Amino acid sequence: MVTAEDLKILPDRPGVYLMKDVDGNVIYVGKAISLKNRVRSYFQSSRNLSLRIQSMVKQVDRVEYITTDSEVEALVLECNLIKEKRPKYNIRLRDDKQYPWVKVTLQETFPQVYITRSLKQDGSKYYGPYTNVTALRDTVKLLRQIFPLRDCRYDLDRERVPRPCLNYHIKRCLGPCAGLVSSVTYREMIRQVCLFLEGRQGELADRLKREMQEAAEKREYEKAAVLRDRLRHIQAIMEKQKVVSETPEDLDVFGIAQDRQGSVVQVFQIREGKLVGREYFILAEGEETSGAEVLEEFITRYYDGSAFIPKEILLPVHLEGGQSIAEWLGRQRGSKVKLRIPQKGNKLQLVEMARENAGILLEQERNRDKQRQNYITEILEELQTALGMDRLPKRIEGFDISNIQGTDAVASMVVFEDGAPKGSDYRRFKIRTIEGPNDFAMMQEAVRRRFRKGLEERQQLATENGKFAKFPDLLLIDGGKGQLSAVMEVLEELGLTHLNVIGLAKQEEEIFLPHREDPIRLSRRSQALMLLQRVRDEAHRFAITYHKSLRAKRTLSSGLDGIDGIGPKKKQALMKQFGSLKRIREASVEELMQVPGINQALAEAIKEHLT
Repeated sequence: MVTAEDLKILPDRPGVYLMKDVDGNVIYVGKAISLKNRVRSYFQSSRNLSLRIQSMVKQVDRVEYITTDSEVEALVLECNLIKEKRPKYNIRLRDDKQYPWVKVTLQETFPQVYITRSLKQDGSKYYGPYTNVTALRDTVKLLRQIFPLRDCRYDLDRERVPRPCLNYHIKRCLGPCAGLVSSVTYREMIRQVCLFLEGRQGELADRLKREMQEAAEKREYEKAAVLRDRLRHIQAIMEKQKVVSETPEDLDVFGIAQDRQGSVVQVFQIREGKLVGREYFILAEGEETSGAEVLEEFITRYYDGSAFIPKEILLPVHLEGGQSIAEWLGRQRGSKVKLRIPQKGNKLQLVEMARENAGILLEQERNRDKQRQNYITEILEELQTALGMDRLPKRIEGFDISNIQGTDAVASMVVFEDGAPKGSDYRRFKIRTIEGPNDFAMMQEAVRRRFRKGLEERQQLATENGKFAKFPDLLLIDGGKGQLSAVMEVLEELGLTHLNVIGLAKQEEEIFLPHREDPIRLSRRSQALMLLQRVRDEAHRFAITYHKSLRAKRTLSSGLDGIDGIGPKKKQALMKQFGSLKRIREASVEELMQVPGINQALAEAIKEHLT
């Protein structure tokens, strides 16, 4: 519990504060010019706090803080901590998606260009994020049509191949893998790709025109023809782009619309006065959180790691931390960035257009939500009728077992709520008490541990807020009569026979119910059956993934046993670098030496032991 004494000792300095609950989980991360004033404001009158923040404050058990030298440093630290901790009460994208980016690996001599969902501090440039994955794939496909980029994943700083692949022979690649193009020529093409991804097609077209003319003057007609074709592609794209600004400038324009259920942020990307892209993002925070607060946190996440930041950003509202955000963006860009709230003229019209589009998208999203909910309700009602349940199976838990002859035995528990997977509630169990291949007993152990823990939490917390305290409307077991009977024994032991339980046998997709001799057979086209199959298959996937990871660790550990100087940490480092014992066996001494802690003598010992 946060006390008055805790609040008194807070420093009057810039920094980041972390709100933690009784379990030590970080539930909110914030920044402040004055930690003392900002943190104390949460624990005074709640009249000025949103319902979301009021709910958060009730769960805060203690506050930790990190001081910084400036508000900008606090902003950077806050951004990193939010990515690392993923706090429950910070502004978040709905479903917490990791949106895709285009990655250009500039740290390589011959860079690659591909789609990724993981941002790393590795010297690469990242363009995005993109919300329309199909459009993004089309963009990358178009890039490969215009520019002969390599699509292999060779590390060309360390290896070469004797012959280039088919892409080289059909002029879809310059053949850097076989040393058929210089790094200077290849990287010039990559610079053109970056201009394209930044939306600066006009600048790119001017550069291509100059290069084409120079090639023609030097009588390099084949090169000039290639550049001419590339220029035509770029000009065709430019013709489709809408001119929205009177001056050829680079802008990002933000608009926001909110209702009780959430928010939509619309971003217009204007390059050289033309609208080259628009992305929208659905956020979980609704109108109880001010639009300014939502935008302030969203903008830091949107631009974090971005390869291109325009010199001017147009906003619909004033941001409390706007000055520090502008300074942070300027550091990333390498020159000054302005955050502006236009009051008149063309730029005000752009902000209004972004706001209007955000409102339309929000309305469309609510209509989709309603249609989706109606559709799911129909499926759950069909399932309720088919199984003779007294309530809708809104929460379904699925269990499965994975092992090979009893070794590395594990169980999985997956959760579907309203017909959709709820990954945060997934659980996995390493089987502890059963030896040998006994799937029935393993299933009993997993179910017993799950519900015994749930009963303990209900008794201790007197609520259903614990990790296991919320019980399912329907419990699905992967298997037939045998597995179902084994689980029912456990539920009788725990006094939970009132739970709805079924077994789903894979071969004939038969549904078995307790105390019923004949199985239920639903149509193969039944949406209710398809939902049960999705739960069963997801439980199987989750179990087998865990089983494979345990087996891989055991195989690696046993394969490296007996090598002097190789302990648990070095085994883990080798596994992280190579992924399997086979790849370690195939690696050269030089490659093994790239692993932290592996010197030449150890690398040679590993090779000798494994060959």
